[in-house]
Amino acid sequence: MSVDTPAPPRLKAPAAPTAAALGSSAFDEAVTLTKSLKLPHIRRAMTEVIPTAKAQRWDPAEVIRVLLAEEAAGRAASNLRTRRQRAQFPTGKTFHIWNEDASSIPVPTQSSLRTLEWIGRRENLCVCGPSGTGKSHFTEALGQAAIDAGMTVAWFTIEDLGGLVRRHRVDDSVSKAFARITRTDLVIVDDIGLLPVSADAAEGFYRLVDAAYERKSLAVSSNLHPSGFDEIMPKTLATATVDRLLHHAHVVVTTGDSHRLSEAVSGNGVVALT
Repeated sequence: MSVDTPAPPRLKAPAAPTAAALGSSAFDEAVTLTKSLKLPHIRRAMTEVIPTAKAQRWDPAEVIRVLLAEEAAGRAASNLRTRRQRAQFPTGKTFHIWNEDASSIPVPTQSSLRTLEWIGRRENLCVCGPSGTGKSHFTEALGQAAIDAGMTVAWFTIEDLGGLVRRHRVDDSVSKAFARITRTDLVIVDDIGLLPVSADAAEGFYRLVDAAYERKSLAVSSNLHPSGFDEIMPKTLATATVDRLLHHAHVVVTTGDSHRLSEAVSGNGVVALT
């Protein structure tokens, strides 16, 4: 004969907390403790959980479980926001607005890259092809997915790396600056090949690739195939950079017309005037 097991209590929308429930010395002391222990999410949840627990006669262990779950969820959400802010993505594009069928990247390749297993293996990704074929969107969406999976990500243009070299050359801390960057799980360098690369940017790109080599993953989007980087960088530096970049890399080539131009021509790039 089976025995029904009562379902655990669930947090329901409580009635307005009573002064007796929230104004007691025990409640005030608990609030003080959450402040000293830095438990802000428990402190916010207490005003709802305690009256609900009292009304529904929860087991004390259930009260503790719910409060700790609120703190864990709150911290996870806060950490996610912090990682996303530190990544400094340019547009916030994700896979929610990505049309995998419209991309020239084979769907099986997209699916494999979206598992993010290559980041765990410290492999690189090079997405190259004409402007407007989804390179930046795809790499940024991969970065957003990595953040959702609990990883850290940093986004740069190649000229950002040049600026980093110039700022830290003053106090001879360039190597330390790039070592800090490569503490990140994934570093994205976007839109290489659109403009001429300055000497500082070429140096910064090499330093990043060298610092990350076999330690962390890089994702690069470029209008040029990496084999053509000697067109925008000194040949010796380009050879050393590409040698390290491609040693453990997935190279994806996009093709076709610009999605942006197609939308503009079809009138889908703007909302029609009335």
